[in-house]
Amino acid sequence: MLNRREFLVTTAAAAVATAFPFTAAMAQDAPQLQIFVPANPGGGWDQTARAMEQVMRAEKLISGAQITNVGGAGGTVGLPQFINQWKGRPNALMVGGMVMVGAIIANKSANNLGEVTPIARLTGEFEALVVPAASPFQTAQDFVAALKADPAKVPVAGGSAGGSDHILFGLIAKTVGVPATSLSYVPFAGGGEALAALLGNQVAAGISGYGEFAEQVKAGGLRLLAISADKRQEGIDAPTMKESGIDVELFNWRGVFAPPGVTDADKAAMVALVGKMAESAAWATECKNRNWTSILLTGDDYAKFLAEDTARIETILKDLGLA
Repeated sequence: MLNRREFLVTTAAAAVATAFPFTAAMAQDAPQLQIFVPANPGGGWDQTARAMEQVMRAEKLISGAQITNVGGAGGTVGLPQFINQWKGRPNALMVGGMVMVGAIIANKSANNLGEVTPIARLTGEFEALVVPAASPFQTAQDFVAALKADPAKVPVAGGSAGGSDHILFGLIAKTVGVPATSLSYVPFAGGGEALAALLGNQVAAGISGYGEFAEQVKAGGLRLLAISADKRQEGIDAPTMKESGIDVELFNWRGVFAPPGVTDADKAAMVALVGKMAESAAWATECKNRNWTSILLTGDDYAKFLAEDTARIETILKDLGLA
């Protein structure tokens, strides 16, 4: 129990923290942070938020973080709450990413990421194109040749319709001149179901994050044809899509946003805070342990990337008949 003096001191400190912007709090050794996750606990965005809190605390950049989860519809349920109820908060961040961009477009959401304040793109997970071990496709070019010959005979397993796996398949098709509407895409709710379909030779190929397939690739149950990263990845014996003659690069990226209505000074302070975290050895270790690729991009550069990626995703979702 607090005595009267402790109560008054605590109350006064809280009032100061509320009254002064985050730029003032940044001058202190350990500001507080609020992180909004427009998804349920346990998923990728939630993991990102909790990893951020852990690293920022370890680096003494913050004293702690309060994490709020509001899940549903690829982030489009929580986004309006962040925009309307968190507006102007100088010490707040929302985690989001490529999945939210697609969900906003596909769901024709009333709100979009143009209404929040881009702070930093943090991590990305590249996708993998795999086939069953018994497949006649030895290379990504074999896959493309079959796709060009008759896309209906090349069913591809992946995650939900309109998600990153489906988007990558659409981009591959568009790049090699195959109409996206002719594709045979088989969506599964979970990676385990897609994996079972591949191992049972029920589909010709599969697309998902490399981590979903890594064990079966190493065990010889699946053959990895190509990855969607920008360069070859250490420890993974596979070419990139571009090396394979498919001019496509895609990361299922995650990043953070401040609410609308923050000052330029508070935005700059938040960019600096997240930048320090992302450049720390502790964050590099966290990314390595979680198989995340660091693709840091901050401030205005991140805003430019977001606009370009949104346009690209909107185009391919329209091609797929999903927007």
